[in-house]
Amino acid sequence: MARIVTDICVIGAGSGGLSVAAGAVQMGAKVVLVEGGEMGGDCLSTGCVPSKALLAAAKVAQGMGGGFGVLPVVPEVDFAAVKDHVQAVIARIAPVDSQARFEGLGVRVLRGWGRFVSPTELEVGGDVVVARRFVIATGSEPLVPAIPGLDAVPYFTNETIFALRERPAHLVIIGGGPIGIEMAQAHRRLGCAVTVIEAQRPLGRDDAEAAAVVLAAVRAEVVTVLDGVAVTGVAGAVTVTLADGRRVEGSHLLLAIGRRVAVARLNLAAAGVAFTAKGVTVDARLRSTNRRIYAVGDVAGGLQFTHVAGYHAGIVVRQAVLGLPARVRNDHIPWVTYTDPELAQVGLTEAEARAKHGAALTVQRVEFQHNDRAVTEGRTGGFMKVMILRGRPVGVTIVGPHAGELIGLWALALARGLKMSAIAGMVAPYPTYGEISKRAAGAYFSPQLFDSAMVKRVVRFVQRFLP
Repeated sequence: MARIVTDICVIGAGSGGLSVAAGAVQMGAKVVLVEGGEMGGDCLSTGCVPSKALLAAAKVAQGMGGGFGVLPVVPEVDFAAVKDHVQAVIARIAPVDSQARFEGLGVRVLRGWGRFVSPTELEVGGDVVVARRFVIATGSEPLVPAIPGLDAVPYFTNETIFALRERPAHLVIIGGGPIGIEMAQAHRRLGCAVTVIEAQRPLGRDDAEAAAVVLAAVRAEVVTVLDGVAVTGVAGAVTVTLADGRRVEGSHLLLAIGRRVAVARLNLAAAGVAFTAKGVTVDARLRSTNRRIYAVGDVAGGLQFTHVAGYHAGIVVRQAVLGLPARVRNDHIPWVTYTDPELAQVGLTEAEARAKHGAALTVQRVEFQHNDRAVTEGRTGGFMKVMILRGRPVGVTIVGPHAGELIGLWALALARGLKMSAIAGMVAPYPTYGEISKRAAGAYFSPQLFDSAMVKRVVRFVQRFLP
């Protein structure tokens, strides 16, 4: 049994863990990285990367539907070849997250599942790691609900669906969140019949008006979305029984109900680390109840996004490596559902902003139908809403083409506390989708400029004396 002494031990080689390890070792700290599964974690192997690769293939198939004077062609989808494309994308990105790369940076990588044996010791296989600081970055895993009959029926989760090489005749998806709706649209475009079942409102975390635009588009592509109805049982291959007595017959079943944090193997009690079903209990500095142990990413119990894990990593590196204070905030964190159209959000939704700020709030709305680039490409559905408090944005909702790219500007605005005047003063190239942000800012100031009697009197006065 080896006893390994280090400055920082990172448990989990997903986005957050890899970012901590890379940052810390390159700044001169001694780092041990522990991973029992695949390097790169869920995002690389079973999450963000494969899902977006699958959506890209589905978009190519959908694009063969014609338009603009181009006659439609019925796409011939080789489903196995699509999955080859997905795996090729993973393989291309994988070296960046590989064990070889991190060992080349100077990180000691231990492949095994870690288990705390004391507040300062982690057992990995036959070795014991003793660290000044630990960072828990074990992420999350698919939630499998206790549905009667499910244990006797084959099903997929995001961890297994991308390995399926035979096209489903009828994919039934339980769960209407971002993963469920993205996978529904992708599989429908690749030639599958698809039914989505959601007990609450699909895309329920997002602005209801924006979510309705996405759902209308998905339904228009002949995806059946059953909302507000719970699943009471599963049988056969595959029969799903609903609370209202209806039955949905399918060929394959995908569970997309949510995720649970991965802490079961860690023996956190031995380390003096408190946790709940939502994750490790952390403070604003991402420290656990053991002040020498931090948690980042999904396991920290907050927003479950890859970019949040990366953000958390920066907060921890600042403290554990440089000894500088740093606190986490969430008001500037964007998220995106990568459907067509995309749905992006940063800060407060309209409902949240109105509840918090009341009459002091201004909501500025602009439509994609007034964006010339959208008109040229026939993609005029959707809108942008900016929630504004005393001249500063506090939330932005975008549903439409390239919403995920457009939200970045507003994420910066919220992060840096920029005023709407900064956006209005931006010069955007023409014609681009990005002009919609400048249009929203300009529309906010229009009443102050063009409907003001005072402005008109000042202009008339100035005009009298201009040479």
